[in-house]
Amino acid sequence: MRISRRGFIIASGVVGAGALAAGATQVNWTELMAAATSDPLSPDDGVLVVCTLYGGNDGLNTVIPAADPAYQKARPDLAYQPHEVLDLGDGLGLNPGMKGLKKLWDDKRLAVVRGVGYPKPDHSHFRSMAIWQTASPDSPQPTGWLGRWLDVTGDDPLRAVSIEPVLPPLMAGQRAAGATLPVTGLKLPTGAVGKAFSLLGQASSGESPDQARVARSIADLHTTATKLGPAVKPSSGNKGQLAAQLDVVAGLVEAGVPTRAYSVSLGGFDTHADEKGTQQRLLTELDQSLSAFVDRVRGKKVVVLVYSEFGRRVGANASDGTDHGTAGPVFVIGDGVHGGFYGEQPSLTDLDSGDLKASTDFRDIYATMLHTVLGEDPGKVLAGHDTLLPNLLA
Repeated sequence: MRISRRGFIIASGVVGAGALAAGATQVNWTELMAAATSDPLSPDDGVLVVCTLYGGNDGLNTVIPAADPAYQKARPDLAYQPHEVLDLGDGLGLNPGMKGLKKLWDDKRLAVVRGVGYPKPDHSHFRSMAIWQTASPDSPQPTGWLGRWLDVTGDDPLRAVSIEPVLPPLMAGQRAAGATLPVTGLKLPTGAVGKAFSLLGQASSGESPDQARVARSIADLHTTATKLGPAVKPSSGNKGQLAAQLDVVAGLVEAGVPTRAYSVSLGGFDTHADEKGTQQRLLTELDQSLSAFVDRVRGKKVVVLVYSEFGRRVGANASDGTDHGTAGPVFVIGDGVHGGFYGEQPSLTDLDSGDLKASTDFRDIYATMLHTVLGEDPGKVLAGHDTLLPNLLA
């Protein structure tokens, strides 16, 4: 019985898109731990952790203008009262579920960039997320912004790792791409099926480059499952989704793996109904996960960037939720962060068809991360956009 390598991967369902992503990026997973010994991360090298909040987080109930009468009027049942929020000054406070981030704010390790968005905003999850991940608001772009950073700086996929089953678009370049490392480790088939799968990873004479690439990906997956798979499991089995991902990142940073950029994520923020409890639960998970991670990597040059594809509309809807909006806050966290507010707080009365007007272009934040954390000219990655947010990072 003849079977193609790609067909076997898809039909077996054991590795799915993660295997294809690994093959597409030509990852040799044995290098991940070996590199920590042979080419460890330099103490002078910054590490960027990009945390995506999928679904469109409601920024107005995250960094809350609780004392603003316009906020209370627009959300009579959804608004938090001034005494409920964690005061940050400037008439703003954090969601009550974010006590850990409030401590980081007090320690000057949390920066809140206000009113972040892009020109001509799109309310579609898919289009808006594509814009954020490709950093191309004007026209569709087939590559992600960190993928283009890989293209510019070298094609080693271990420089950018996603702690997710599949590679997010932000790490896909034209000729280079990041690697994926599932948080639960890698499990491959055993017995006769496993033996057949292993044989598919052997090189054959006369095969095309694409076939050789898939063969290598299968061999790499076997090496990973044997040598690295058990090592990437979170230290505690009762961790939440994001905490488990960040637990893996922290372990890799501590091991000295030369990865410079990581991707993690948390979903569930599309709160069209019954928002208040759902969002606060998610923000509490975000808060506890980030706080533990930042404390664990303290003393290392690690910066965390937290964003969502858009904020929500100012007014509540009839289902005690909010609908797709535009601008929202972005968090930047770490020892090298100059904590405080950046950008102007959008007006709740001077709106664009019910939406907040952005005061900060998200590419300014990306440019700052590229320049200061990753040490690269942002103009080479962001189509000439090289405007930085002054004083955000040391």
